[in-house]
Amino acid sequence: MLNATLPGDTMTLSLCFKVRGLILAAALISGFGLVTHATAQEGRPYLVDLNTRTVTDLGLGRGISETYGINDAGQVVGGFETAEGTDHAFITGPDGMGVRDLGTLGGHESHALDVNDAGQVVGWSTTGGRPFHAFITGPDGVGMRDLGTLAGHGGDSSARGINDVGQVVGWSTTTETPPHAFITGLDGRGMRDLGHLGGGVSDAYDINDAGQVVGWSTTGEGERDSHAFITGPDGMEMRDLGTLGGEVSFAHGINDAGQVVGSSETGIGSTTHAFITGPDGMEMRDLGTLGGGFSFAYDINDAGRVVGLSDTFEGGSQAFITGPDGMGWA
Repeated sequence: MLNATLPGDTMTLSLCFKVRGLILAAALISGFGLVTHATAQEGRPYLVDLNTRTVTDLGLGRGISETYGINDAGQVVGGFETAEGTDHAFITGPDGMGVRDLGTLGGHESHALDVNDAGQVVGWSTTGGRPFHAFITGPDGVGMRDLGTLAGHGGDSSARGINDVGQVVGWSTTTETPPHAFITGLDGRGMRDLGHLGGGVSDAYDINDAGQVVGWSTTGEGERDSHAFITGPDGMEMRDLGTLGGEVSFAHGINDAGQVVGSSETGIGSTTHAFITGPDGMEMRDLGTLGGGFSFAYDINDAGRVVGLSDTFEGGSQAFITGPDGMGWA
């Protein structure tokens, strides 16, 4: 469990993304102890150094509404509120220093959701018309480019993840309307439909450097059945990862060994637990909780250390990090 105290405040992490020994934390701040999402008074981004166990306020200011991704240089991406009152995607310099507006695809709003080690940023932006489209930038966040949709000229799309060769994943509406997960080629070129697990809807959240994609898809087996999936290299052959015993599971992160993390219903009451798999998405394992009924794993590094959020026995929510291979809670 990661827990740090600032003067007059207590911090819990609501979103975590790791890099080297750092976690980018969208922190919930309250002057009255641990808080939940509903009672949070203010959100501020922090870097948590796992080597020194120190917490650094990035000082990005109150206009920063979201921080979603970080690369090995410490460049942070997310969204901030402009002087006009609309949200724009941003990128920082190394170690979270400085904020640069990435603009839009011609509309009023954009959000950045991930960044690779070259500084290529992906996310979504409104266009000159009504739709919003996935985008990719060049290195260091320069030059926003529309990735289009699986429906041709119409519809919406959003990019959620990018690997170090520039393959992008996310979701897009199709000519049949329901959204499908997609993958692109190198440098975001050529959007390809990843299909689904039988239920008609899918969404991709992350991709490793081999091009293995994870996310979720409806299965067509029941009204609520949505299962986590993994693909083979280059997004080929979507495979159902199953659940921890319930009807629903979601995959949110993958490392270069193909270990997958996310959350799944357990089939015991209404509990949902974080999970980790072995290499290549094999054998889903329950990571448990910090005493409450809910936990969710957000990401995993190449050592198999998992970060996420869990309910506690006392009723609040706190961040956690595991040891290698998802073993032990720190």
